[in-house]
Amino acid sequence: MTNSDPVRQGDRIAKLLARAGIASRREVERMIAEGRVKLGEEVLTTPNTVLTSLRGVTVDGNPVKAAEAAKLYAFNKPPGLITAERDPAGRPTIYTALRNAMPEGAGRVMPVGRLDFNTEGLLLLTNDGGLKRAMELPSSGVPRTYRARTFGDITQNELEALAEGIEIDGMRYGNINANIERSTGRNRWIEVTITEGKNREVRRVLEHLGLEVSRLIRTAYGPFRLLDLPRGMAVELRTAEVEKFVATLKMPGKVDAKSPQDHARDRVLRGKR
Repeated sequence: MTNSDPVRQGDRIAKLLARAGIASRREVERMIAEGRVKLGEEVLTTPNTVLTSLRGVTVDGNPVKAAEAAKLYAFNKPPGLITAERDPAGRPTIYTALRNAMPEGAGRVMPVGRLDFNTEGLLLLTNDGGLKRAMELPSSGVPRTYRARTFGDITQNELEALAEGIEIDGMRYGNINANIERSTGRNRWIEVTITEGKNREVRRVLEHLGLEVSRLIRTAYGPFRLLDLPRGMAVELRTAEVEKFVATLKMPGKVDAKSPQDHARDRVLRGKR
């Protein structure tokens, strides 16, 4: 940027709406394409529209409220649910279950990452698009831990070799920490911790090693653990825990003056005032 270049004031509308918890950036872009987002009486036609605030912006005719303090919720996802707002095949989504699971007054939330249809366990939810993005990026290095019930032959030495990473069908997976918890014959429970969170990573790696995976449960995401949270229930995580975690988030670099975790930290702190 030269001295004569103007400094851009504000942010893209898609980023602002995601940060306000309306939806993920991708979903916001879809809403804009469908003509559901307005500034005053003007229908916005591009997610690249730059605004300094959300004053006067409506979605589906409803004014967008000022962003609330960033919050995180833990949800024990049952198997048989799609981690999406809607499913073209008509299968039930997490939002079907969340209607009765979320604490009163929680407002709209977005999933942090995804769990496959048949994968269960800890799914984090947030009202903050910046926090969601920061936690999902592989470069953030947030560990995700799973317990897998498998059938087949495997040794601990073979699992420990995954620490060097593995390539499957042209896809490279980085460091994986895997340990046999217990075995009965050829049935085993294996604990697996990954940091990239690529699509179906745990299942693909274990199946590549010749194992059949009959059950997969995520037990932890970063410092947050499933513990004894009942299946199908959700709880808000303590602000102090969220604040401590946000302060440790690693990012590869900053796209603008404030990175997603900076914005999230600001919103967590705002909730303490």
